Amino acid sequence: MSGKWISIEKPRDYGRTGGSATRAVVASPDSLTGSDSLRSWRGVLDAYAKPRLGRSLVDLATSVVPYLGLLVAMAFALRVSLLLSLVLVVPASGFLIRTFIVFHDCTHGSFMRSRRANDLLGVALGLLVWLPYRGWQHEHAVHHATAGDLDRRGVGDITTLTVSEYQALAAWRRIAYRLFRNPLVMFGFGWILVLVLKPRFVPGGSKPRVRNSVLATNVALALIVAASCLAIGWRDYLLVQGPVLVVTGAVGIWLFYVQHQFEDTYWQAHADWRYDHAALEGSSYLRLPGVLRFFTGNIGFHHVHHLSVGIPNYNLQAAHNGTDRLRTVPQLTLRQGLRATRLKLWDERRGRLVTFREMRA
Repeated sequence: MSGKWISIEKPRDYGRTGGSATRAVVASPDSLTGSDSLRSWRGVLDAYAKPRLGRSLVDLATSVVPYLGLLVAMAFALRVSLLLSLVLVVPASGFLIRTFIVFHDCTHGSFMRSRRANDLLGVALGLLVWLPYRGWQHEHAVHHATAGDLDRRGVGDITTLTVSEYQALAAWRRIAYRLFRNPLVMFGFGWILVLVLKPRFVPGGSKPRVRNSVLATNVALALIVAASCLAIGWRDYLLVQGPVLVVTGAVGIWLFYVQHQFEDTYWQAHADWRYDHAALEGSSYLRLPGVLRFFTGNIGFHHVHHLSVGIPNYNLQAAHNGTDRLRTVPQLTLRQGLRATRLKLWDERRGRLVTFREMRA
């Protein structure tokens, strides 16, 4: 299914999740944007949806290896001074984000040619990013299947209300929503929910493979944490792992936020929702400096990723640069991405995200 366009009938039917028992429905030519045909799009994108073993190994060598090495270095640095250890937090967090991108590609079955290799590597990397492989794989597939669909919000996305929904809330629920959407809360504490708490519980109605993935990951993480605490002490463990999770979580949530939450993003009722429009109009092209593109694994080319989940991260930029049609998607600079955190509600009348102040106006 490498590089295929996917249309969705139900969230659970989303295809290419690296081996999950899901059903993919190839979109009809009529569902494509403009005059482009399904054949021409697939021909262009499939050329980039080919994992290369050598390049994938380079990704591992420039993500997992330096991340683990920096964790060890931080533990030894604590013997000298806390400040020296904290200096290493930022690079360690950068390599953990890059490790997450590899994990993310594995869940899509796009990092290695072998399905089994993707699954085995994904399970192992899930322990580094604190996420159950099968559980996150399913939730993220639903996200791809429903991004920009007003009638299918709530799984794998950031909770976003429309203006009318917010105005209909009781006062205390408005306050709760405001707190949740406050950048200090979302980016400062959201990582606790996203990385530490939520992934530890089995979602209701989960299939056995998802349930087993969550439980096995919890047991493995408990053993790893216990062994680490015995080896270096629980205080040192917290001083090493804690700051890295804080920085990684904050940056990761922000990246996920700006990929779909910008002023002129795409939201439609299900009857009018189209997968290709959601990818091209509702997934941003975040233009980052080269060093940030490296640490974020090219995830700023999010429109390309949503068009074809079979493209590995190291081919996303090439796909964008080599396809004229993809250059017209919404673009965000780093500064614009930071300013997008002011947007809180979808205004159905104006067809864009607005701030609370704009909502009142």
